Amino acid sequence: MVQVRAQQPVNTDGSINLEAWLDHVLGVDPALDRDSLRKACEFAREAEQQAIAVQHIWAEGTSSFRTGLEIAEILADLRLDQESLVAAVLYRAVREGKAKLEAVEKHFGAPVAKLIEGVLRMAAISASLNPRQSLVLGTQAQVENLRKMLVAMIDDVRVALIKLAERTCAIRAVKNTDDDKRYRVAREVFDIYAPLAHRLGIGHIKWELEDLSFRYLQPDQYKQIAKLLHERRLDREQYINKVMQQLREELTATGVEADISGRAKHIYSIWRKMQRKGLEFSQIYDVRAVRVLVPEVRDCYTALGIVHTLWRHIPKEFDDYIANPKENGYRSLHTAVLGPEGKVLEVQIRTHAMHEEAELGVCAHWLYKGTDVKSGSSHYEEKIAWLRQVLEWHEELGDIGGLAEQLRVDIEPDRVYVFTPDGHAIDLPTGATPLDFAYRVHTEIGHNCRGAKVNGRIVPLSYSLQTGEQVEIITGKHGSPSRDWLNPNLGYVTTSRARAKIVHWFKLQARDQNVIAGKNYLERELNRLALQGVDFERLAEKCNLKAAEDLFAALGAGDLRLAQVVNAAQQLVEPERDFDQLELLPRRAASGRSGGRDEIQILGVGNLLTQMAGCCQPVPGEPIVGYITQGRGVSIHRQDCPMALQQTEREPERMIQVSWGQAPAKTYPVDIQIRAYDRSGLLRDVSQMLLNEKINVLAVNTQSDKNDNTANMHLTIEIPGMEALGRLLARISQLPNIIEARRSRSGV
Repeated sequence: MVQVRAQQPVNTDGSINLEAWLDHVLGVDPALDRDSLRKACEFAREAEQQAIAVQHIWAEGTSSFRTGLEIAEILADLRLDQESLVAAVLYRAVREGKAKLEAVEKHFGAPVAKLIEGVLRMAAISASLNPRQSLVLGTQAQVENLRKMLVAMIDDVRVALIKLAERTCAIRAVKNTDDDKRYRVAREVFDIYAPLAHRLGIGHIKWELEDLSFRYLQPDQYKQIAKLLHERRLDREQYINKVMQQLREELTATGVEADISGRAKHIYSIWRKMQRKGLEFSQIYDVRAVRVLVPEVRDCYTALGIVHTLWRHIPKEFDDYIANPKENGYRSLHTAVLGPEGKVLEVQIRTHAMHEEAELGVCAHWLYKGTDVKSGSSHYEEKIAWLRQVLEWHEELGDIGGLAEQLRVDIEPDRVYVFTPDGHAIDLPTGATPLDFAYRVHTEIGHNCRGAKVNGRIVPLSYSLQTGEQVEIITGKHGSPSRDWLNPNLGYVTTSRARAKIVHWFKLQARDQNVIAGKNYLERELNRLALQGVDFERLAEKCNLKAAEDLFAALGAGDLRLAQVVNAAQQLVEPERDFDQLELLPRRAASGRSGGRDEIQILGVGNLLTQMAGCCQPVPGEPIVGYITQGRGVSIHRQDCPMALQQTEREPERMIQVSWGQAPAKTYPVDIQIRAYDRSGLLRDVSQMLLNEKINVLAVNTQSDKNDNTANMHLTIEIPGMEALGRLLARISQLPNIIEARRSRSGV
């Protein structure tokens, strides 16, 4: 649930009671220096009063002094050091121009000034984001601002913590502002800062940011779940009290000292689980939950045994994060049981130290090491190692979309854990392939990969790894990546890290080699899709490049996605033969508009007036953005459309987030031709592939040639679009004995 903040102590005239506030903060951490904090508070208050005297009022209308105190309170709860709290008190005054950074350095020292400067650099990210877009591929300015954010965090992780606290205050404060402001702040917090809090392991900050963001991004769903929780709260509390008493008696009888408490399930977490698993609210196991804190690790497993003795364990609902901690350091035992009255109950068991770690994450570092944040600690270094990893990879690629994925990757708990031949555990996202594993182990292993064994058995490089499998990569002496690895239809890589390493390798190759390779790559795909007679110069212009050679070089280097170029080529080829062309947008006889409105979702809502922009002609599957016109609804552009980019700069308030609908409303017949060496089961394997891809077959004609032992298959199938066709032909080409699979212009 959303955290309720305590009110700051005030005097009778409404001003802040500074001494009472200092009593509260020092009550949390008595080691703090009261005089230094008081000096910082008085400096910030005086700066604000002087600004008011000259009518320098911050646009948000909030008090920089009060906000600074609130940020410091959050950091005090996280057990941060003296310098961090002083920087927190002063930060808003400096950001709003009420105090100079030079004056801060003069009165409070260079370390405090450096912290504030780092947070100011991170603040640049807010200005660079489109208020109606999630984090997407954008301008070089966005890349640079995100890079500054990462550099600041790596120089001193306290900068990231101060920024997290400041954004927590910001999203708390937007409750009574206008809808646009709430949405903009919530979007930024949800895309960047909630994932950051998760990666740093700061549990209670993460939950608050997620719940508040969810409240403003999806208000209807938020209110629905909040209402369901409220309706059952009294019964749930009575039930939890009964469970805690029974469990406490059993643990005491066994000699285990334990602190037992009920645990509130957070609203966003409930909604996410309902969406991910397709469950109703009544099927969420951990709405009723208790947490058990014990002194030692061995007591965790003793308590687990007692829980499973008292109540029947639900299969597949047990996670041992003590033996296999999450990447952000989270450790605990999670189990779901059928508790009293046959109701499902979640139990979390951990030590007191693990609980501090779960709540404070990287901030727990100061609990055990005092204020010496620069001294060596392997545990502390592990906590922020991912920051260095993201920075190194981000420097190579400059890809905001990939960065967002890297930041968010651990929000979804579904990970696979596989082993190297030496027994080291490697965690990867669900669906990862042996190539993803190879690049995770080492870049050169990925580049030289020529095959893979899983549990001693040769598997394709597109194989989806499963938890517990042992993976061995077969390498060559002088290997190099294949451009096919970048083709999403072939499924060789699924992680942004692996794709970034492959793209970087091709970028280092000579331009001439990239031109030749890119041209061959494109011609092969166009030939397979029967897109013939393409004018490459016009195609380059459509892709916003000057010449065909630039197009080939960009494809060869991995700067352009093959699917993007193929979609553009499909729009250019034979415009006078629309009846024979595989169209990408269903036509509607009634409306006469290009691009039915049912295919477009506006901020998650369909059935609004939309039209396709003639300047860029977006097609399903391409990233798109909406522009609110005057009287003609929403105009849909590609995100890289020059006209849309100009409109974003001139009128950002009229840009709106849009997306394609869940599925095209119509499919189209298309003929494909397959040549293969004849063998038993060939037709069965092709049919199974079509079944797996959910493709409907309208006609099949197969002929065998006994002279050269080949088979020619002509099929008419129904396909929703060009991307699906490319994926199907790529999958068929990977079947044994297949010589060629391509689209055919002629019928059976």
